[in-house]
Amino acid sequence: MTTVVPTSEEDPVLSVVRFTAEMSWSDAGADIAEPQVNRLCVEAQECMIEGRWLDLASLMLTSADLIFSKASEKDLECIFTIICNLVKKPESLDQVHEMADLISTKIIQQPNDKPALRLKILFNLYNLLENPYSRFFVYLKSLNLAIHGKVTEHILPSVKKMDNFLKEWNLGVKDQRELFLAISNVLKENKGSTKDSFMFLTKYLETFSAEDAYTMNEAKEEAARAIIDFVRSPDMFKCDLLDMPAISQLEKDARYAPVYQLLKIFLTQRLDAYLDFEAANSALLKSYGLVHENCISKMRLMSLVDLGLNGSSQIPYSIIKDALRIDDTEVESWVVKAITAKLLDCKIDQMNQVVIVSRCTERVFGLYQWQELRTKLTTWRGNIAGVISTIQTNKITEDSAQQMQGLAIR
Repeated sequence: MTTVVPTSEEDPVLSVVRFTAEMSWSDAGADIAEPQVNRLCVEAQECMIEGRWLDLASLMLTSADLIFSKASEKDLECIFTIICNLVKKPESLDQVHEMADLISTKIIQQPNDKPALRLKILFNLYNLLENPYSRFFVYLKSLNLAIHGKVTEHILPSVKKMDNFLKEWNLGVKDQRELFLAISNVLKENKGSTKDSFMFLTKYLETFSAEDAYTMNEAKEEAARAIIDFVRSPDMFKCDLLDMPAISQLEKDARYAPVYQLLKIFLTQRLDAYLDFEAANSALLKSYGLVHENCISKMRLMSLVDLGLNGSSQIPYSIIKDALRIDDTEVESWVVKAITAKLLDCKIDQMNQVVIVSRCTERVFGLYQWQELRTKLTTWRGNIAGVISTIQTNKITEDSAQQMQGLAIR
């Protein structure tokens, strides 16, 4: 296979045009191929002389696309490196963005053909761009390519830098929305990234406000997905989904109202409410891939937390047994599970058959919880001020006593 090697005799761009044209017309015979190759080279030269960089990029991409399945990956990487470098030519940022759009759109058209190489080309294009918004645009294309080409593992390292990217890109709400959803979909494809996928899905839903009634309608499917992801997760026990307009819109939706009710049960009610719901909606739970036994286990832990939050600091074994619908012998093991999951800080008093709770994880953290926290902080602040005042008073008294003692010695 011939390799593209730019020399001093011909501009690298013309070398690429000639190479791709010859490969594209290689099956047509010399009589037909040679005039076509010459025509393309002349056209490319005219574009360069006249500074028509967008037209040149379009010409080169057409030929390169035709040989993608024929050329080696080494040749393709060299070809697209030269094509991508064309974005350094125009002085107009709008034209640069247009070229970046043209190149990236062409690259992702066949996501299943050498997807890892295509992703590498997009990363190279990203690094050549200086305009933050053009960079974001190409990165978004990379996310979509990673999903459809099933090469999401190659883009995961960049997701860890997202906070820095967001500062650089300075995106509007609509672009943030598209970005967060794309990242969530990428992370969903990786088994170890379930929580991160849920986090970015939550960020996506947070971009919708109550005033966005029309656009919020498009988020119903993702809102339902977020609820199901939360319910399915064996180690997520709190979230702020209930307060989100994108979620609350499901309450009165004919299709998704039961899903909203399920979330409400998991965040505000106990096991008995879930069992009643399951009895009436077992087919719905199965359609979302929820396993009844797993839901029961999670609801038992959630119910135990609810007992600690809404009851006294001492919870009798009998109340735990009834709320969790378990045997006497299982009470302590479920308390241990809650401690292991960091849902409770407590002591088990086997002699008196009670659980002494010192701390519980909040299942939801909404307005009421913020007000309660504010009250506690105000109280703590007052207590600390009282302690400081007492210390200062005692110090003054002590200093006065020492001064009197010094006078007496003299």
